[in-house]
Amino acid sequence: MSKFKRNHYVPQWYQRRFIPEYVKEEKFYYLDMKPEKRVSNGKVYFRSDLLRWGPAKCFYETDLYTTKFDRWESTEIEQEFFGKVDSSGLPAVEYFSNFVHPSVNSDALHALLPYMSIQKLRTPKGLGFLASQLRSNSKNEVLYKMQELQEIYCATWTECIWSIVDASQSGTKFLLSDHPVTVYNKGCFPGSAWCKGYNDPDIRLSGTHTIFPLCLDKALILTNLSWLRNPHKNPLKPRPNPNFFRAAMFNFTEIQTRRFLSELEVIKINYIIKMRALRYVAAVSKEWLYPEYKANFGLWNKLGDEYLLMPDPRSSTFSSEIVVGYGNGKADAFDEYGRKPWHSDYKEKKRYRSEWESFLAFQGEYARKFGPKRKGVAFKFNRLDNLEDSPEYHKYHLNLENRKKSKWRKKR
Repeated sequence: MSKFKRNHYVPQWYQRRFIPEYVKEEKFYYLDMKPEKRVSNGKVYFRSDLLRWGPAKCFYETDLYTTKFDRWESTEIEQEFFGKVDSSGLPAVEYFSNFVHPSVNSDALHALLPYMSIQKLRTPKGLGFLASQLRSNSKNEVLYKMQELQEIYCATWTECIWSIVDASQSGTKFLLSDHPVTVYNKGCFPGSAWCKGYNDPDIRLSGTHTIFPLCLDKALILTNLSWLRNPHKNPLKPRPNPNFFRAAMFNFTEIQTRRFLSELEVIKINYIIKMRALRYVAAVSKEWLYPEYKANFGLWNKLGDEYLLMPDPRSSTFSSEIVVGYGNGKADAFDEYGRKPWHSDYKEKKRYRSEWESFLAFQGEYARKFGPKRKGVAFKFNRLDNLEDSPEYHKYHLNLENRKKSKWRKKR
């Protein structure tokens, strides 16, 4: 069989990022959550749900990306399209796995975003979702559309708050799944219409977080700005300016780093990853495959209510406009949601005032809930934020929440 007909929808190079150097055998415990039913000698049995396989045998399907026309078939998508995608994606994933401020690498950003966007589309779950949206049974049509829409998620993710979380202090590490770009929205429980079958919550819903494990110890979590500014509104309400294909601005200094997860936090993230996988998850430790045995998670929305995936609002700035100057003397402007000055909602004052008040209140709530120690810091004024607030600054944040409550009581 041609190597281009064995299509890994989770690339082997990416899988190897979840195998530590100390492991003697380069193999995973590969869990099949929907083992196949087979018949032998008139008896029905299920294939083993736990397999011991290496990257070459995990997360692939034969001819997943092969296009066919009558008797003629082509492996060009695997050879050419995914060859380039994976070649640029590998160094980009490596860069953000090791990201430290004040590093700025626009090439890595412009490689990572399309890679993640394509990774979300290229899996059996992603292709199944795309087919349902196209209402098409034509595999060829779905594969061509996947290439056409390869940057569909890039603008939305660019405008998110980025948090790179670290599991190095936890004995449990991140799971690898058959749909590595995982989506969580506390308002979309697994049995809801948003999550059934091949569906995922729309990343443009305000309350949606995107989780992308970068390696065994690091994961990128993307949170919509509108949700950070007001996490008490309807999580199913679309974020402002939800258009997919448009220009967007990114600020490297806003990336939050140095959040070291507890083991329980890693287990909870793994639970989300497993629940949103289509069929397979993998890990070098058998125990990591069963996060549901490690803790009582309660209702799906509880994970969101705990702010498990939320960046620290105290390390986020509240901006309303980005102005860019070019060498030719021209300038361009965007508001924080990517709208241009001629847009009817550009820097809309009522929304701005409302978000400003709710954002300050959330800073106070977060300070009360987690104490003065930051859960992630950004790069401001030529240095990293302090990892811990002074007693005076912590008290200031607590007063922000109290001020908001006072205003709310007066309105009532």
